[in-house]
Amino acid sequence: MKNKEILIKANKTVAAGDYDGFLMFCTEDTKWTFVGDAILEGKKAVLDWMTANYIEPPIFGVKKLIAENDFVTVTGDIKIATINGEAKNYAYCDIWRFHEGKMAELMAFVIESEE
Repeated sequence: MKNKEILIKANKTVAAGDYDGFLMFCTEDTKWTFVGDAILEGKKAVLDWMTANYIEPPIFGVKKLIAENDFVTVTGDIKIATINGEAKNYAYCDIWRFHEGKMAELMAFVIESEE
């Protein structure tokens, strides 16, 4: 599978609420950087973050998906349920680095949006 296809498949597991399944697409030492917010290192940190922040599976709206060499860049919108049952909307740009067919690093730019 190409990196773009891997990311699409991995995101489908998140949308289904299968966070452990998603992590199968990541390297053991995966590193996620949420610019201006947090840095997560390793699968356990990512799983803990997903479990705490995704009360319900997020809803992704992908606008652009660009792949070149070991990188895939995605722009779009994401809707995330809050603990009080409301939904928050965000615009995002994710830059993924792949290593040997797995997601090794994420740099995420995420801002709250009106939509």
